[in-house]
Amino acid sequence: LLPQKGPYMAQVVFTEMCSPFATGPRQYDGTFYEFHTYYLKSSKMNEFLEDIKKNIHLRTAHSELIGYWSLEFGGRMNKVFHIWKYDNFAHRTEVQKALAKNKEWQEQFLIPNLLLVDKQECEITYLVPWCKIEKPPKEGVYELATFQMKPGGPALWGDAFQRAIHSHVNLNYAKLVGVFHTEYGLLNRVFFMFFGGMRVRIVVQLEDICLMRILGLWQLSGKVPTT
Repeated sequence: LLPQKGPYMAQVVFTEMCSPFATGPRQYDGTFYEFHTYYLKSSKMNEFLEDIKKNIHLRTAHSELIGYWSLEFGGRMNKVFHIWKYDNFAHRTEVQKALAKNKEWQEQFLIPNLLLVDKQECEITYLVPWCKIEKPPKEGVYELATFQMKPGGPALWGDAFQRAIHSHVNLNYAKLVGVFHTEYGLLNRVFFMFFGGMRVRIVVQLEDICLMRILGLWQLSGKVPTT
């Protein structure tokens, strides 16, 4: 409530709001993956990564980190990208509540590093039905490809995309980490990540279902723990 002028002043109450991001039984739907992308000031990249390596254990105590990558080339530079796994939306809500109360995480990492970040993006994704997440090795180069699909979801493009991915994986050029599609964020996007670095090249053409593809090579920070 905002204070009112005059002899009768409304009480000002500040409360921290942590509510579920889905209502009813939907908040207990299955596992999803939260993609975070940070765009850093160019002179602060190394400082940020060192702080992550030093303090990430404070964050992974609350939920599972799949991996934490920095961009080597492709698109805007000075960018880091990380994937967090949640059992459901109720689980995510509990994690956010715990982090809001974690003074050590707030004071040692979050607050000091706010000034290093120019921009943040967050997307909620699910694995496509035929894919299982593969834990990435702790070090190496990865290729993350982003496809902007026509509306309709995996029911429309899933079979063709599955054939394309499997034909590439079967050549043993790279290891598939996962194929994800967005639920919240920019819709109708599909991400797939390979471990294999410079040897990775997608040769299957998907022009009939794919409107745009963005490729980037990412380096997984070797000292960042994965569970």
